[in-house]
Amino acid sequence: MSNESKTRLSRPWLVRAVVLLVIVSLLAPSAVSALTYEPTNLQKGTIEDPAGGTTVISIQGFKFKGKSNGKKPARLVGVGPRGEVKWVHNGGEKGITWFYDVDPTDDGNLLVTGTKHVAGQKDPTMVYKLNPRTGEKLWTETFENAHDTHDVDLINGDQLLVANMRNYNPQKNVNEDRIFIYDRGKDEIVWQWQFRNHTDWTKKQGGKYAAKDGSGDDWTHVNDVDKIAEGQYLMSPRNMDQVMVVNRSTKDIDMRLGSDDDYSVMNEQHNPTYLESEDGTPTILVADSHGDRVVEYAKRDGEWNRTWQVGSRQSFNWPRDADRLPNGNTLIVDSNNHRVVEVNPQGEIVWEFYAPWAPYDVERMHLGDEAGGPTIADQNAEGEYSLSGSAGLTPGTGDKLTFSQWLTTAFAGTPVSGPVGEFATQWSKIAPWVRPVWMGPWDFVGAVVAGLVIVGWLLGEVVYNRERISSGVKRRIA
Repeated sequence: MSNESKTRLSRPWLVRAVVLLVIVSLLAPSAVSALTYEPTNLQKGTIEDPAGGTTVISIQGFKFKGKSNGKKPARLVGVGPRGEVKWVHNGGEKGITWFYDVDPTDDGNLLVTGTKHVAGQKDPTMVYKLNPRTGEKLWTETFENAHDTHDVDLINGDQLLVANMRNYNPQKNVNEDRIFIYDRGKDEIVWQWQFRNHTDWTKKQGGKYAAKDGSGDDWTHVNDVDKIAEGQYLMSPRNMDQVMVVNRSTKDIDMRLGSDDDYSVMNEQHNPTYLESEDGTPTILVADSHGDRVVEYAKRDGEWNRTWQVGSRQSFNWPRDADRLPNGNTLIVDSNNHRVVEVNPQGEIVWEFYAPWAPYDVERMHLGDEAGGPTIADQNAEGEYSLSGSAGLTPGTGDKLTFSQWLTTAFAGTPVSGPVGEFATQWSKIAPWVRPVWMGPWDFVGAVVAGLVIVGWLLGEVVYNRERISSGVKRRIA
């Protein structure tokens, strides 16, 4: 052993001091976060153009082992034209652990889709009509066998169109993910369409690739279904990176945008909207969630062409809804940045509201369900646009880069840029769901690393002092 090594080992206090300094450095950011944390409550951001009426936002919230997190509640929020909070409907008080789709109905009420907690069971889907002015439930339907459904629409008077994902049948060992129509008057399902009977997909389930009838409870993750014409339903199987239109009579797939794992088109999208241009060109607006952008496609000469893109990983984080408004602007839910924005065709924010935790859906009450508006082509605004004009009330939504964005930029052009960028992207999606609300995503990483260093330090102390520990034990036994 060299003299240098002997000197270093003969000064364990120096090693301990260095380790302690590393631990303190790693924990300091999270300690500062804890001491300076102020809850980001419901609040307005940029308001350049007041909204024409009330904006209703569904906030998914967060739960763990079936129980809601009091600091991340599932809520419905009514927001006035200038960003003032008009009313709040708390799901936790109604036994709801998640909120998803919310639709204005013709009578001025709301159709709400949520997940209800039932102890000892898979949480069933609850759908109810809500009077937002009084908080009264006008009627309720509970689907015991439909777990964690994200979208239910009221159609044909008194029927419910349901996107039934997580519909794995353990007895048959098959996925029976489907869309179905439930008639409230007849109290029965009057029509259904199962994916496994009409597709030949091979897709990830539980982190592994499996055949279309393999095991796992989240095969298609169909998160949205809309009636776009008589007998035609637009649906979004998120895990297959595509949207499609199904014909009720023939059960054929009449239209399809995207394909499995073609991330250049879409990557785990949410809530597509069907539009038509003035000349009848089929057009689809969609929140490309894992691509961190909102895109619009027009079908010309039998081919889909991307006519519009707004946002990027520097501005959006997991957008999950995009609706075209009659004024030509687009109303977008930016979920992991905990906000809703209205942008003009050039990507400028004209209306912004912050709504933690993880907003899912947004509608303008006076426009009804899926109001629609002019396509980008009809506005002569085709192109790719960056997002601008945010008030930036939360990290990553203004001009300041998050650590994930800084990390991606710092390693751009290097041999490790791909893995580093992918890691940063994946962590930005996961972090909001695993870290404490008072701790930043990279503060949380520092705390975890500090914990590992402490464990390693304690093990090192045991190894370094094993002879002393052993002799002490022997002495006590003797």
